[in-house]
Amino acid sequence: MNAFLYAITVLIWGSTWIAIKWQLGTVPAPVSIAWRFWIAAVVLLIILVATRKPMRPPREAWRYLVAQGIALFCCNFLCFYYASQWVPSGLVAVVFSTAPLWNSINGRLFLGRALQPQVLLGAALGLTGIVLLFLPQMQGHWTEAGMLRGLGLAVLGTLCFSTGNLLSSRMQALGLTPWMTNTWAMFIGASVLTLAALALGMPFAIEPTPRYIGALLYLAVPGSVIGFTAYLMLVGRMGPEKAAYCTVLFPVVALSISTVFEDYHWSPMAFIGLALVLAGNLLAFLPIGARLRLAAARQ
Repeated sequence: MNAFLYAITVLIWGSTWIAIKWQLGTVPAPVSIAWRFWIAAVVLLIILVATRKPMRPPREAWRYLVAQGIALFCCNFLCFYYASQWVPSGLVAVVFSTAPLWNSINGRLFLGRALQPQVLLGAALGLTGIVLLFLPQMQGHWTEAGMLRGLGLAVLGTLCFSTGNLLSSRMQALGLTPWMTNTWAMFIGASVLTLAALALGMPFAIEPTPRYIGALLYLAVPGSVIGFTAYLMLVGRMGPEKAAYCTVLFPVVALSISTVFEDYHWSPMAFIGLALVLAGNLLAFLPIGARLRLAAARQ
């Protein structure tokens, strides 16, 4: 089951980067994000009603739901949308792929969880691979004026994502399912974004084009309803540290899609980077016994 949830998360979220790019344009980012989570929250609510799953969170969960809604379904996406104005998308993906390290550090600081060396080493290998994958794309952009601002926003967005992971883990420890918590947290995030957009005088409309509407629906249903539910189920089953490692693979999927839609060209350095990503993934997730057998087989 974990392998299925992991594959679904990687494939769906790895493909949302191109959909987010197709949304950028005339509609302000807060409005696009708000529409996405209003639709996703309504779909989740319908699923809860149709399947007769528990719908009412206990009183002690609301503080976590509000925090998760603001961190994971509001600030996280605002940071990445605006970071993309100054930073090439490849570098944004590199920063986001540091989520496993932040989850390990935050899990240690706030939840007292032990750091797992093999997960940290696997993440380091994966991050090295991601840098190699995107290094050619970054050349010529390091001295641009808004680079530091965009990098700061990307790091802040990743921290918000990590915070949302830990909040979900805490609520699942209380016996709450991601189906329920995502529903209410998305409603909260969408409400905050809507009020902020209206207060700033942003037109609360959508771009009436097939491309924008198709991207919106894809981000709302597969990207949010299925993607976030599968991912946060992984958080509950595997822990935030191992679950977040799938973020390292998102850019690999995104590059494969970019090869088809954006004429991305694979270089020798990119292939080396892909090999490092896969090696790090195996190191982080193979059982200890399997790792020892592999090491013995090489001797």
